[in-house]
Amino acid sequence: MMTPVATLSPSAPDTLFPAFAARVAARPFLPPHVLRNAHAMTILGSKRPRRFALLEHTPERREFKTEPHTTVVAYCHWQPQRHTRPTILVIHGLEGSADAHYVLGVADKAFAAGFNVLRCNVRNCGGTLHLTPTLYHSGLTVDWHHVTRELIERDGLPQLFLVGFSMGGNQSLKFAGELGDAAPPQLRGIVAISPPIDLEQCSRAIMRRENFIYEMRFLLSLRRTMRAKHQHFPGLFDLSKLKHLRHLWDWDEAYQHHNGFDGARGYYQHASSLPYLPHIRVPTVIITAQDDPFIPYASFSDTRLTNNPYIHLVAPRHGGHVAFCGRAQSDEDRGWAEARAVEFCRLASE
Repeated sequence: MMTPVATLSPSAPDTLFPAFAARVAARPFLPPHVLRNAHAMTILGSKRPRRFALLEHTPERREFKTEPHTTVVAYCHWQPQRHTRPTILVIHGLEGSADAHYVLGVADKAFAAGFNVLRCNVRNCGGTLHLTPTLYHSGLTVDWHHVTRELIERDGLPQLFLVGFSMGGNQSLKFAGELGDAAPPQLRGIVAISPPIDLEQCSRAIMRRENFIYEMRFLLSLRRTMRAKHQHFPGLFDLSKLKHLRHLWDWDEAYQHHNGFDGARGYYQHASSLPYLPHIRVPTVIITAQDDPFIPYASFSDTRLTNNPYIHLVAPRHGGHVAFCGRAQSDEDRGWAEARAVEFCRLASE
């Protein structure tokens, strides 16, 4: 269990990142042989049976009012003397929820390490469709500005970290970039796992034939979400467009105007985190696999990322999308990226 927080001074990247890199080198990602195929890793690696000690205790359900007529929900797992402990906010991916296994995996590890943990539902997700007439999107950050401000100003929490997966990773990176030099000292670090930092390239990649199963899964879920949304806010959205959707690009072309964007390309341009990466001034770790089926690895060689000393990239050859199911260790389960995320937050909180 970690010691109580004693300082608000942020960790310097030039000392933090070498220490973290040494930890990663000591625990490299070692996939089981049968999961070295990116699709097998992505599909099977994320479906393994898991138990979470965290769920033995009922969390506090907390509502955050973030915009007019909009509420987001988080499930809060508090340590004793919560105001002396660092806190991790875990943010899920597209059409996920606070109950996703990867969210629970990080939360379980972080709570065992002495962190407070908030499992956050992106607006509309996790049974919260009725709490806002709006839609969410991959670049939606306004909620995280409100949530972190409330946790700092009302709760007095001394250290905050964001750990975002996929879409949640893009949101977390964009959020940090928007803050820039104005980031509060309580925001100590960001971890983005498999983030789609260039949304247009990801949308093109997922249209490839070999990625059909992922795109269809997302589209089926989005169709169900929109029909359920219609039950709460009838007439607000044109459901007739749903039958014409063949790709996620079509979805964005049809519905992103509700979020203020001019079609799919306008959305990708303004919601991608890549243009915001040069402005990040909070120690940030990006974990992505070079074989991710629909997050092009070339995006991560962009100088807007590589030239920022506040960003550290960890890119194992294998890992698929989000899964990172490694070989079980004597003191660590198969959730390699989850463990590295918590390890980084521990280092940054010291």
